[in-house]
Amino acid sequence: MATRKPKNPELAAAASNLGVAARHIRRAVRHKVDEIGASASVELGKAKRRLDAQLKKIEARLIKATNEAKRALHKAVREAEKKLQATKKAAQARLAEMQRPGNASVATRKTVAKKAAAKKVAVKRPAAKKVAVKKAASSKNAA
Repeated sequence: MATRKPKNPELAAAASNLGVAARHIRRAVRHKVDEIGASASVELGKAKRRLDAQLKKIEARLIKATNEAKRALHKAVREAEKKLQATKKAAQARLAEMQRPGNASVATRKTVAKKAAAKKVAVKRPAAKKVAVKKAASSKNAA
């Protein structure tokens, strides 16, 4: 097929130059877009590394806090066990002292005396109430 010869050669040259310029612009824009993508990728990589570093620091702090809490818990348990053993030992000693024949401890005597006194007071109170009730009833009848 034969091409038509343009009537105005200046317009043909201008159209050719515009085509070349459009190709250059497309190539430049594509290059810039690639550069922007590469720089964004680099920035994302930097941000990811920073986040990973912060995550490692936070994990380290969490591990440290967990270990400290475990140590404190174990210490508290050990102290409680020591107190329990001491209490158990003291209770066994008291029990052994109380179970000795013919040797009543002072604490046992005091406890028995307190219980006896409490029984006496308990017995006296109801009698006093009865007397007060009788006196009140007799004063009502007299009036």
